[in-house]
Amino acid sequence: MQGCDGSVLLESTPGNPSEREHPANNPSLRGFEVIEEAKAQIEAECPHTVSCADILAFAARDSANKVGGIKYEVPAGRRDGRVSIRDEASQLPRPTFNAKELISNFEQKGLSADEMVTLSGAHSVGVSHCSSFSDRLYSSNATFAQDPSMDPNFASSLKNKCPPRSNDDNTVVLDASTPNRLDNKYYTGLKNHRGLLTSDQTLMTSPSTRPMVLTNAKHASIWARKFAKAMVHMGSIDVLTGSQGEIRTRCSVLN
Repeated sequence: MQGCDGSVLLESTPGNPSEREHPANNPSLRGFEVIEEAKAQIEAECPHTVSCADILAFAARDSANKVGGIKYEVPAGRRDGRVSIRDEASQLPRPTFNAKELISNFEQKGLSADEMVTLSGAHSVGVSHCSSFSDRLYSSNATFAQDPSMDPNFASSLKNKCPPRSNDDNTVVLDASTPNRLDNKYYTGLKNHRGLLTSDQTLMTSPSTRPMVLTNAKHASIWARKFAKAMVHMGSIDVLTGSQGEIRTRCSVLN
């Protein structure tokens, strides 16, 4: 995981599986064709000018505005990396992480605990595969049938969508209350023990992050401003500029 250089867009080459093939990204990460189409249209108007890394940053900005009304300015000038290594995606936070592990993971990239909790609000939209949280529904621990931090009614509804020992890895919305809206209802769900992933609900159960969750749940406008600021910060991590990297003609392959 090279940073904000579009490395995740690169397809695998013989003997070199790329980041997008890592289980953390495949099959959950989608929309590559949308970025490729945007790149093609931009190349037709302004060849060799706008990087794929910038297009990703612009797409994230426009998505936040479209589904959440959150607006922020995105600095441009990123260049595309020439390397994408499958195993480097293992640096991504896992759905089984607890709050301490999440804080450490984000700190390694220069992001604070509050920024981590704020950015977790992106789970207000999107879906997750059953395999990412089924251990919370069907525990191997004989002392309880499911994760005790999960609302029983919520767990029951999830079991209908994710039956045990099923070969179908179905998807479930991350936030059932407003699945198509980027808002602070994600944090309300955590208060009600309806966080889907372990890495979601741990933000409420951990004393170090619980106050942040409660603040974000109570103040929608404050969370939205913090989210915009954190997105800009995250979009500046390990960027390539100047003569570094390249500006790809196609986002999925090197020039």
